[in-house]
Amino acid sequence: MTDERILQRAFRPRARLLQLLGDQLIGSARLALFELVKNAYDADASEVTITFTKLETPDAAISIRDDGQGMSLDVIENIWLVPGDDHRERERGSAVRSPKFQRLPLGEKGVGRFAVHKLGDTIRLVTRAEGQPECVAEFDWDRLLQETYLNDAEITVRERAPEVFSSGTGTLIEVTRLRSENWTRGTIRDLYRQVTSIASPFGDRGGNFEVKLEVPEHPEWLSTLPGLRQLLAMAPYRFEFNFDGSRLHYRYEFVGIPGVKLEGRVSEREEVHFQVPPADEPDDLDPIDEPRPKRRARITANPSTLEGIGKVSGKFHIFDRDKKVLPNYGDTRFLERFLNQNGGVRVYRDGVRVYNYGEPSDDWLGLDLRRVNEPTKRLSRNITIGVVDLGLAESPGLREKTNREGFVETAAYERLRRVVLGALWILQVERNLDKERIRKVTGGASDVPQGLAGPLTELRRLARENSVGDVLEPTIRRIEEDYQTLRENFARSGVSHAGLAIIFHEVERGVRVLTGSINDPSMTIESLRDQAGQLQGVLETSSQLLRNTTTKPGSLRDMVRTARDLSLLRFRLHGIKLECPALEDHGPDATATFASGLVLGALTNLIDNAVHWVKVRHPEPGERRIYVNVIPDYEGGPAIVVADNGTGFLDDPATMVSPFFTRRPGGSGLGLYFANLVMDLNEGRLVFPTMDQAEVPNGYDGAVAALVFGRA
Repeated sequence: MTDERILQRAFRPRARLLQLLGDQLIGSARLALFELVKNAYDADASEVTITFTKLETPDAAISIRDDGQGMSLDVIENIWLVPGDDHRERERGSAVRSPKFQRLPLGEKGVGRFAVHKLGDTIRLVTRAEGQPECVAEFDWDRLLQETYLNDAEITVRERAPEVFSSGTGTLIEVTRLRSENWTRGTIRDLYRQVTSIASPFGDRGGNFEVKLEVPEHPEWLSTLPGLRQLLAMAPYRFEFNFDGSRLHYRYEFVGIPGVKLEGRVSEREEVHFQVPPADEPDDLDPIDEPRPKRRARITANPSTLEGIGKVSGKFHIFDRDKKVLPNYGDTRFLERFLNQNGGVRVYRDGVRVYNYGEPSDDWLGLDLRRVNEPTKRLSRNITIGVVDLGLAESPGLREKTNREGFVETAAYERLRRVVLGALWILQVERNLDKERIRKVTGGASDVPQGLAGPLTELRRLARENSVGDVLEPTIRRIEEDYQTLRENFARSGVSHAGLAIIFHEVERGVRVLTGSINDPSMTIESLRDQAGQLQGVLETSSQLLRNTTTKPGSLRDMVRTARDLSLLRFRLHGIKLECPALEDHGPDATATFASGLVLGALTNLIDNAVHWVKVRHPEPGERRIYVNVIPDYEGGPAIVVADNGTGFLDDPATMVSPFFTRRPGGSGLGLYFANLVMDLNEGRLVFPTMDQAEVPNGYDGAVAALVFGRA
């Protein structure tokens, strides 16, 4: 029998581990400097200065100096020289704040200090704590790496009378023998933008904190750089919000545009029922595919939404790059360049930036992706300068990734995204109202449809050049055929209502958007295919309108019954009480002439809207009520009325029936537009009366809409 060998030994980390910490945990040299700036913040500094000297020479050096607490010899020995020490995390968990500015530490894992080794191979540390001698240490990586094991790589720290910090405290780190980073004018300017943005431009809740960047031999590299505050005054749209879990308070302001005769506008509200994009859960809109949701997903935020996040607030400045607006601001190249570099939504905790949200490569809210299908309606990063503000003590559910590039994508992080997107939807709706006002004043009317021949030719060419021709050609050919058929059907039908021109315009606009998407390197083949499919769907829907325009006399009560039967499952699932006098014994009825398929679609759209808005106002079932009835003698003809006890309408009728306008996050904005178009085709009207005018009983104080038909 062979004797078994047993070994009990402690881990023996190699000396190169420290260098690996700097190399592997910190993504770039610029991020390394960012981490050192955060260390200065944790040390209660009011100012940190980064200086580059003798660049483009073998003697190039970087120094980082702050006026923070500094370190004593004991702190250096027991904390700074202990990789992974968790004293900052323990302070944060115990809500221990810094003595001067009452800051909670940003550091968590005790590895941020090793970011310095990402910068160069020779490091000199000078530091002084209150009432202590000055401490000096030097690190030579060539010498340290000659040792095999970490415990043999000794570092000498000596005390001396203060020389660098003779009149105060602080830390100075000098780095020479710089490593691979090529510190050119471009990289220095990029660094300037990053490190100066560590403190929020809209206010710092962590006390005064300023970051300076200096290149003494090349002052011109930084002298022409614009400051963020200079640009903010040029944004025509401003928005602030604060959500505490119970109420959303927001203030939107349109400040006007130079040279455009248009008054400013302010919209300030407090929303008890704050809508957020729903979680990725099945809905009941298609009961055939998904007859029952896994659980009832809330469409409004509440205190549980902020669990592990705390209060969320934000400030946004939205710019206008429309070709009829942008020139009014003077040097458009300056403005556009700045927005391309600085646009996005940043995140701050206790007034200090969480990297890398808001960087040019980051789109954590998916703004650009959402804008693809509606480029004039949706916000994008390159017109947005905004911040989301969090409290560090209140957001333990949001933990930064080890490489310091954003939060770990947990459930709390996803809830944060939904809250911010819900607020931005409100901003988007308000801005679009003013965009329409601007369009009317500047004459920026929708282009007259010119046909698809030119755009489709260009689309095919770009598809071939980008190696997606085989993928998109079948859909392009189908779009071409359907579009031609649609034009012929319109001509034969004799329909001349001006509203139908919008269908043509949207189809042509969709082709142009798809053309632009092919040139976007971030678009995947699947995204392009989906976008083309959506465009084809617009054509199919439009064709369906014409195929179903045959009218004949019919009972409005029967129409209500059919719509009721189609919606019964939804009412049961969402706990909605339906009141429908027309379907009771001896209930009211009327006869009108209409295309039944189209009118059923219009009525279903009104009911869908009512279902959504009663869910918004009443998150829990029990108080949700919808009223549907027939009024035989409504003004101008018989009518079908739909009322609810939801949140009610906020906008004027002309706005509500315009295509793509909606206050529902993620909504298409086509429901009321479709209903209005259907009633026009049936020689009727979609109106928005008062509850009294629609003869709605007490208990309904939300929205009311009516489909009014001509006399049979």
